Amino acid sequence: MTEGALLNDRYQLQEVLGSGGMANVYLARDVVLDRPVAVKVLRKEYSQNESFQKQFWLEARSAANLSHPNIVTVHDFGSADDLLYIVMEHIPGKDLKQLIRERGRFPYEQGIPIMIQACAGVGYAHRAGLVHCDIKPHNMLVSKDMRLKVTDFGIARALATIKPGEKNDVVWGSPLYFAPEQAAGEPPTPASDVYSLGVVLYELLSGTTPFTASSADELARLHISARPLPLSEYVPDIPPALEEIVMKVLSKEPAARYRTADQLGRVLQKFGTAPAPVKAQSEPPSQPVITIKQDLANRISPPSQPRPVEQEYTPPPPVYTPQYPPHTFPPEPATNYQEEAPAENIDWVSVGLGLIAVLAWGGLIPFGLMVYFSYFPPR
Repeated sequence: MTEGALLNDRYQLQEVLGSGGMANVYLARDVVLDRPVAVKVLRKEYSQNESFQKQFWLEARSAANLSHPNIVTVHDFGSADDLLYIVMEHIPGKDLKQLIRERGRFPYEQGIPIMIQACAGVGYAHRAGLVHCDIKPHNMLVSKDMRLKVTDFGIARALATIKPGEKNDVVWGSPLYFAPEQAAGEPPTPASDVYSLGVVLYELLSGTTPFTASSADELARLHISARPLPLSEYVPDIPPALEEIVMKVLSKEPAARYRTADQLGRVLQKFGTAPAPVKAQSEPPSQPVITIKQDLANRISPPSQPRPVEQEYTPPPPVYTPQYPPHTFPPEPATNYQEEAPAENIDWVSVGLGLIAVLAWGGLIPFGLMVYFSYFPPR
């Protein structure tokens, strides 16, 4: 295939987007629907392999049934000029591997949201019964607005076709990112994808993969038996909880990892899309007297010349505050206070009424005695 060729009278190839050992990827235009697409054309040695063709049709059909915001949509697949091809949506941007090479590494505040999107896409495929088998940053396309989409489910296999104990001489996946069981030739599972996501996360945060070697066999041995360096060796300020998550994902035994990408995504979700808030910034600052005093002292004298300890302000202990003004004392009672007091006015009307009342009560007593003796004469 060359640039400018019209594939199956529908897809006009415009330019090469990428090239690998398995296929070439072109930017093309769908002349029927008048939209840009990405066309992946497999190389001749794969396209003419009958057993591979059958597997490709199965996997392309399964991938075409996936519809998720974090998965590249498959529009069409077929063959032309004895070459297999698959048509996908075009994502303007770069793959994650290019971004890592440009930046070196991502701060975890920026890297975690990217990996959450990857987990969402791969987790959706797991729920649909598919294993990606080739998780790596090259297969993660990132748009300019940092929207990530997982692509290249071309080697994914339906979980229902994987039989227990099945062995395969072909190692699925890229040696830098495949799981220990894949390195041993065992059939991949969702936990294998989780391990590969852990390798990508490790590389995203540290700028390097957990294992490097000069040959695929040596990489396989390291994945099977070696323990990666803790992330804190590369990133000293990484949260310990995040480092534990990464080491759990990179466990040699599949049962020790998270079972699916969805579970890993939910665990990473706790770190959010921004740095952890600082308590002092979320609450109004207190205003103790000492702080104000020290602040005033800092404004008067530069911080480089601290005030002597003996000159620092120390708040006095609480004392009783009298009710009268300060620096005065209550007057002593004067001995002639009663003599100097003005004479009170006498209310003679009240006095007269009081006397009349007394006389009236006094007159009733003899009257009462007279009545008593008239009924009860003395003997």
